[in-house]
Amino acid sequence: MSLETKVSAIQDCSYLPNCDLTSYTTMRLSSKGNLIEVRSIEGLQKLLPLLTAEKREYLVVGWGANQILPAICDKIIIHLDFPFDSTYLEVARDEYILPASLGINHLTSHAVKFGLKGWEVFTGIPASLGGAIYMNAGTNLGEIGTLVKSVQVVTRTGELREEIIDKTSFSYRHNHFLKDGEVIVGATLVHLGMDSTIPQKIKDYLEYRKKTQPLATKNCGCVFKNPHKELQAGRLIDLMGLKALTVGGLRVSPKHANFIENGGASNWDQFKDLVDTIRFQMDHFYGIEFELEVKIPYH
Repeated sequence: MSLETKVSAIQDCSYLPNCDLTSYTTMRLSSKGNLIEVRSIEGLQKLLPLLTAEKREYLVVGWGANQILPAICDKIIIHLDFPFDSTYLEVARDEYILPASLGINHLTSHAVKFGLKGWEVFTGIPASLGGAIYMNAGTNLGEIGTLVKSVQVVTRTGELREEIIDKTSFSYRHNHFLKDGEVIVGATLVHLGMDSTIPQKIKDYLEYRKKTQPLATKNCGCVFKNPHKELQAGRLIDLMGLKALTVGGLRVSPKHANFIENGGASNWDQFKDLVDTIRFQMDHFYGIEFELEVKIPYH
């Protein structure tokens, strides 16, 4: 029996072979591979042990805002699409139990409506909740990890476990609790009370992002981690004179040098060449080894 047949037999799982994955990342680099859409936690609990038994590697892709996929993806791509009743966000709560596939934009709108203090930290982040927690996404205002009370995870063996978050659970753009092959399926978020200034703070920060970042182009967000809080990657790339550097249809953004824009039919190899050029220049002239913020399997 083929893997496709076995996966298709699992309720709430759909197997799409040789699927065009280009639209599954915000960078929109050309990519193809086998995709499995999962619509329930129970379906995922059956899927992961199957893939493990079949010795098939997999990769979870949410909004794909901080991920790059190769032209031909050997790993199976898993995309979560859990149901969510939007009326849940019609009232303010002390705690929120939310699915990993929910878009952060919905939470920002909720924060504006009720003035939830602390939730301004993920303003404008184009990600699913699971993806944002996975990389402890944040802005100049803070990081999402400070608002997470617990995370629900499905293991390779199909077990559902709850990770209670503490001060050691996150660091800059990184979580310390997710083991290899585990998938975030939900989380409990808290806030820091109500604050009437939050709606304006969020609106002001969205305007700031529009002015300083290329939000309207095809990109993957910040490509490199800042070496230090006081030492921003974009500023260093700008000082090197690498703004607008191009490789094929890709270029370093003239608006913000830590963004790479896809202007057309660009591919994985071109992205890798451009990233490697920037990293070499930084190491050669500044002695700084840039660490990637964007997730690039096989890099």
